[in-house]
Amino acid sequence: MRIIGGRLKGLRLNPPQNLPVRPTTDLAKEALFNILLNKIEFEGIKVLDLFSGTGNISLEFASRGASEVVSIDRSQQCIYYLKDTARQHGLDQIKTFKADVLKYLQLETEQYDLIFADPPYDMNQIPELPKIIFDKNLLSPGGLLIVEHQSLQNLSNHPRFTEQRTYGHSSFSFFEAE
Repeated sequence: MRIIGGRLKGLRLNPPQNLPVRPTTDLAKEALFNILLNKIEFEGIKVLDLFSGTGNISLEFASRGASEVVSIDRSQQCIYYLKDTARQHGLDQIKTFKADVLKYLQLETEQYDLIFADPPYDMNQIPELPKIIFDKNLLSPGGLLIVEHQSLQNLSNHPRFTEQRTYGHSSFSFFEAE
């Protein structure tokens, strides 16, 4: 796992082996950020990273100039690893919270320019994530929601769905705020 762009480009991440995660692969992450290069300006954006795990995606956004990255995961080990890695590399814009994502979303009132969700693939509520996020108005106008999920799963029935990109067994579904 490595940072593929921004000021920390090339940094190898070596999280502990015992973390309860399934990190986004470098290939899928590189494809995702190539898509995003044509959609958004990274500098100064506010990002919410749900099910952040190792913080791979949070660190990538921070490296590329996001002004604020809020990372949510229920694993204390993951939160410690991300917090420590961010501190070591001077990424003060990363804020970590240990929480159940669905409970966190019920209480969240802030708006974000981009929300990335990488839930466990076996989580039954994956199709509900876009509904919750849009019902709670958590995206800024023109904001983007990206949900990573199994390629066999289809999230296109949500009215704000725009496209799905598939990389092997993983897919990214994109949703845009008005």
